[in-house]
Amino acid sequence: MGFMDKVRGQFIDIVEFLDDSRDTLVWRFPRQGNEIKNGAQLVVREGQTAVFVNEGQIADVFTPGTFELTTQNLPILSTLKGWKYGFNSPFKAEVYFVGTRQYTDMKWGTQNPFTVRDAEFGMVRLRAFGTYSLRVTDASVLLRQLVGTDPDFRTDEVSEFLRQTIVSQVTSALATANVPMLDLAANQQAISQQLVGSLSESLVEFGITLPRFVIENISMPPEVEEALDKRSQMGILGNLDQYTKFQAANALEDAANNPGAAGQGTGMIVGMGLGQAAAGAMASSQQAAPAGPPPLPGAAAQWYVAVNGAQAGPFALSALPAQVAAEKLSRETLVWTESMSAWKPAGEVPELASLFGATPPPLPPQA
Repeated sequence: MGFMDKVRGQFIDIVEFLDDSRDTLVWRFPRQGNEIKNGAQLVVREGQTAVFVNEGQIADVFTPGTFELTTQNLPILSTLKGWKYGFNSPFKAEVYFVGTRQYTDMKWGTQNPFTVRDAEFGMVRLRAFGTYSLRVTDASVLLRQLVGTDPDFRTDEVSEFLRQTIVSQVTSALATANVPMLDLAANQQAISQQLVGSLSESLVEFGITLPRFVIENISMPPEVEEALDKRSQMGILGNLDQYTKFQAANALEDAANNPGAAGQGTGMIVGMGLGQAAAGAMASSQQAAPAGPPPLPGAAAQWYVAVNGAQAGPFALSALPAQVAAEKLSRETLVWTESMSAWKPAGEVPELASLFGATPPPLPPQA
């Protein structure tokens, strides 16, 4: 190697960063003691910003483009260096390339459950997780506040800090949203949109923003989910007779799919057994609960009212007007008292007719 080759090796002609990763936020150009040549080419690609740092002080900032490094486009650095007679010699400065594109698929989640107050279920502990996008809005601020002199600053170095900030605001937003727990899924998008603005505002001081924020799931403790599943099953089953018939039909179909005669016989036996079990279940369910003692002589009749599929009462006759006022008792509501053989609509019970007011008969035919 000749002398001129060694001299040329001490100078940097092209300053650029070819990012082959998907998570590099800041990368420092490896000068390693070499000097940047006067007139060197600076290449800043889309999604990047180049920041020149002189002796720990941020100088010039370059947006995407190709630049020839001269005093004309390095005004701050030229002032710091004190080049009174022009930029005629190589110089040493640190060059940081900062990614300004969106960094997607960043994950967040609550490590521990948080407690919210729900009108229907009381105090409930929830967990939540989702994704967000990160973008640098001010490279100089990011270098000052978070990066420092790190030569290869990646998203995983800031992800825990962002997760803590996000979880803090998510728990506060969910706790103060006044949304019933069963309606949280329907309101996840609205809550996410609200958090995008508040999170970005809180991260301005670090030179970053979150252009996209998503709550993917809000989950409840296993015991609460199990209770909800049981409630849903009860609502789906509805009529016990229809459910047992459905089970018997499924058993017969499974047996019919068995080509062997034994399988068919087994299917018939299973179907008969299910039918008998259903009949027994229906019979047992229809058996009246052990009757209590008869009412005392002269005691006022006690009335039971069917409210939302459940038995309410007993009520004295004098207490039924309040049920009518509360819209829990109407002409169509089923009622029962000791003297009745079965439940009937309240409008068909003579004793309760006065509760609803008189209804005029239909008009006679007009001539």
